Amino acid sequence: MTRQLPQPNELDPELVLRAYAMGVFPMADHRTADSVYWVEPKLRGVMPLDGFHLSRSLRKTILADRFRVTVDQAFPRVLQLCAESAADRPDTWISGPIERVFTILHQRGFAHSIECWDGDRLAGGLYGLALGRAFFGESMVTRVRDASKVAFAHLVARLKAGGFMLLDCQFQTGHLESLGAVEIPRDDYIALLGAALGETVGGLAAGVASVDGDFFALDGASPDDPDGPDPTLTVSGPLSRKVIAQLLVHTS
Repeated sequence: MTRQLPQPNELDPELVLRAYAMGVFPMADHRTADSVYWVEPKLRGVMPLDGFHLSRSLRKTILADRFRVTVDQAFPRVLQLCAESAADRPDTWISGPIERVFTILHQRGFAHSIECWDGDRLAGGLYGLALGRAFFGESMVTRVRDASKVAFAHLVARLKAGGFMLLDCQFQTGHLESLGAVEIPRDDYIALLGAALGETVGGLAAGVASVDGDFFALDGASPDDPDGPDPTLTVSGPLSRKVIAQLLVHTS
């Protein structure tokens, strides 16, 4: 992993988009840090969308509709939960500048969240950035067992339905490896990233979200007509049980 000089003060959204398009992303040393570092891992964690390991226990949880799953309904809350210090770590890399720039990118249609609800309680979720046919997973959090796994399964199904090519996990972890993530060298990652972005990079300066990958394609699916648009549907209830299970066919 290489680190460049810290970037002080506020982060420019366009700069952040261009950085991700180059395979670089910001991190901070701690929650209250004013500066960020631009990080480029030598080994990149990625999730092959056709290689997601849907365990029998996770499939059972999804089919049982244990959680209500929504998209972009509580982005600030998911971001804040991810930024909170957990019991097994002293601090977080999500600083104020990172939180603020991702809030702006969410408002502009680039950043998205997936939420898992246990009743009215936010049980867990994840957030990340979509560019072209690439999705850059930033962080996920769980407050109820399996909530983050369900959110991640929904993310994979959503990306497959929307024609995405790359799910970037940044760093490999034991948890991600158990779900099917792999590590690849930087050069291989850049090749995948270039294929997934296509012509997107040239339009970043305009500040308009790419329409190459349809992050909301799954919302228009129905059990009878998977391609039929229905904007009133959300990814929950019977829709999630059938569509998610069909999309995630690799069961381990």
